[in-house]
Amino acid sequence: MAYASSLGSYAEYIVAPEAGVVPVPPELDLAVAAAALLQGLTAHYLVYSTYPLKAGETTLIHAAAGGVGLLLVQMAKKLGATVIGTVSTEEKAQLAREAGADHVILYTQTDFEAETKRLTNGQGAPVVYDSVGKDTFEKSLNVLKPRGYMVLFGQSSGKVPPVDPLLLNAKGSLYLTRPTMGHYLADREELLWRTGDLFNWIAAGELKVRIDRQLPLAEAAEAQRLLAGRQTAGKLLLIP
Repeated sequence: MAYASSLGSYAEYIVAPEAGVVPVPPELDLAVAAAALLQGLTAHYLVYSTYPLKAGETTLIHAAAGGVGLLLVQMAKKLGATVIGTVSTEEKAQLAREAGADHVILYTQTDFEAETKRLTNGQGAPVVYDSVGKDTFEKSLNVLKPRGYMVLFGQSSGKVPPVDPLLLNAKGSLYLTRPTMGHYLADREELLWRTGDLFNWIAAGELKVRIDRQLPLAEAAEAQRLLAGRQTAGKLLLIP
C-alpha cells in the first residue's frame, strides 16, 4: 500500500486515513511506487486537469529534470505535445532529452524567454508549467500566447511578488492558477483514477521514474539540504 497526502513521512511508522491509501500492484517495486506517487500525481493533475494538454500543442516546462519535471515531460509527450524544457546544467539537459523533451534550454546560458519565442515562431505557448516561481514568473508570462495559461505549482526560487490583475490583461488576457494536489484528489474515485494511470504506465514501461538517490532516515537533514540546494535530478528517498 502507498499514500501521498498525509503528513509525517519522516518516520518509521505512520497512521494514514484509509481513504487516502492506495494499493500497489504486485509487479511494482515499493521503492518505485514511493518515488512516483506524490510527484506522479502532481504531473497527472497538471496535464490532465489543471490545463488539459492536447496533441499538437507546445508547452514550456521549467525544472524539466526535477522529480515532477521528468514525469511532466513524459506525460506531455504521451499526450502528443511538443515540450520545451528548462534546466540548469548539461547533465540535467541530457536527462530531460531522455525523458522526451523536444527542446532543452540551459537557462544559465540562454535567455529562455527569447529562445521559447524563437522556437514557437513568436507565437508563444498555450501553457507554462512553472515550479520555480520568483526567478521565472515574469518571463514565463511573456512567452504565453494570448489567453494562455500560467500554471504556477511551486516556488523553489522563492515566492512570486503580488500580481496586478491588469498585468494579465496587458500580456494577452492570460489565465493564472496556483493549483495544489488536495483540490485534485477530491474523492477516492479521483485518487484511484490518477494512481491507477500512474502505476499502470510504470508497470508497462511507459513511464520511467528516476530515483536520484536513497538515504537512510537518520540522514533526513542531508536530504533537506540537497533539496534546498537543488542538487537532485529525480526523486530522493528516505529509507527507514
